[in-house]
Amino acid sequence: METSPTTTTKTKTKASPYISTTNACKLCKPMGACLAFRGIEGAVPFLHGSQGCATYMRRYIISHFREPMDIASSALGEKHAVYGGEANLKQGLVNVMKKYGPGLVGIATTCLTETIGDDVPMILKAFRREWAAREGNPELPVLVNVSTPSYAGTHMEGFHAAVRALADQLARGDEKHDGINLMPGMVSPEDLRYLKEVTADFGLRAILLPDYSETLDGPALEDYEKIPRGGTPVTDVVSMGGSRATIEFGRALGEGHSAGSLLEARFGVPVHRVGMPIGLRETDRFFEVLEEASGICMPRKHALERGRLLDAFVDGHKVVFGRRAVVYGEEDLVVGLTSFLCEIGVKPVLCASGGTGNGFREAIEAVTRDILLDPPEIREGVDFYEIAEEAREMAPELLVGHSKGYHLARRWNVPLIRVGFPIHDRFGGHRTLHLGYRGAMALLDRLVNELLERKQEDSPVGYTYL
Repeated sequence: METSPTTTTKTKTKASPYISTTNACKLCKPMGACLAFRGIEGAVPFLHGSQGCATYMRRYIISHFREPMDIASSALGEKHAVYGGEANLKQGLVNVMKKYGPGLVGIATTCLTETIGDDVPMILKAFRREWAAREGNPELPVLVNVSTPSYAGTHMEGFHAAVRALADQLARGDEKHDGINLMPGMVSPEDLRYLKEVTADFGLRAILLPDYSETLDGPALEDYEKIPRGGTPVTDVVSMGGSRATIEFGRALGEGHSAGSLLEARFGVPVHRVGMPIGLRETDRFFEVLEEASGICMPRKHALERGRLLDAFVDGHKVVFGRRAVVYGEEDLVVGLTSFLCEIGVKPVLCASGGTGNGFREAIEAVTRDILLDPPEIREGVDFYEIAEEAREMAPELLVGHSKGYHLARRWNVPLIRVGFPIHDRFGGHRTLHLGYRGAMALLDRLVNELLERKQEDSPVGYTYL
């Protein structure tokens, strides 16, 4: 039964020809937590669960970032599924301390340990007590735990849950300072470097949580480092309760459930929540907040970038106007991309995500309401089977999303603009710049050139001047 795209989310019914997920449009919740923990200085991500979970997530992350990625594991087996994994978790922490000497261990649970009911905070409390009782033991690293069963969320939700756990378990408000907290969400290392550049240009000291711009995109080294340099110092996370403001990206975070909301409620740090700054409008809003926080106008360098972006919008308009696009991926990224596509004249016909219940529908409606006469179809909690079923009759001319949509682009013979995570079939996906006026320019160039290339390939003449 067809339902109104503006009021109801389409879901699988008993009439569907299958009952299982087919090529999910999301990844495991603890994977997002591992990415967030990797953005803390001296941290080792630790999965309390089976060894296979850690191996699977390492494979995905390494394939995208092209960097080593160690994820420790409590390596539970059949016996522990019956008797619990407390002993393995404690021994695993000891092994990690001996091998890595970490400053922080980020412990994320998996489906197995959540199902058997392991009380991780209680286990860690007992571990700290037992460790302190033994004479001669070195100082424990900081231990942060987060609940991340995959059956109750996506990798983006796991990422945000880990960020909130870091703020919840570490932040203090004892000392006030002039710095600001910046929580960008799941963006690329190139995006993080850009954000540090922008905040520095405004004269702001920004605490990025997390910051994996070096830990997941570092230089070539003569000697292998077990824990790569970089990341947000733990002392900076502790000081976040004393910052004068928080800037948090994301229209689909869920009001009151984010790290910024926690810091505001507990320490009175005002939070400015803006959409992921992709394209002109969302970036304008971000820069307005920076101007308010710094008390200075937009530096000329960025004003020029904005002007060049507007000029490029005009130049590329004849190529992109009216093109029909399917956009998919993490909720906040899809919202930002949809806003950008509307600005340049591309018509998003389907906006899809594997996540549910995070305000995705409302966020898409907010960024398209004043621009599109015909609103896009909005689908939450879908897989690629459902995306294909939904989009087949829409005649899309391009796809915008990560590599898992390649088979659809190939089937429909349309370009795929690869953005977000994961990107396995191209090189340099982790160095894609999505944010700001500069990122919008880069995305526009890629999109226009993909369409021009497709026009050349489909032409019997093969025009050399377009």
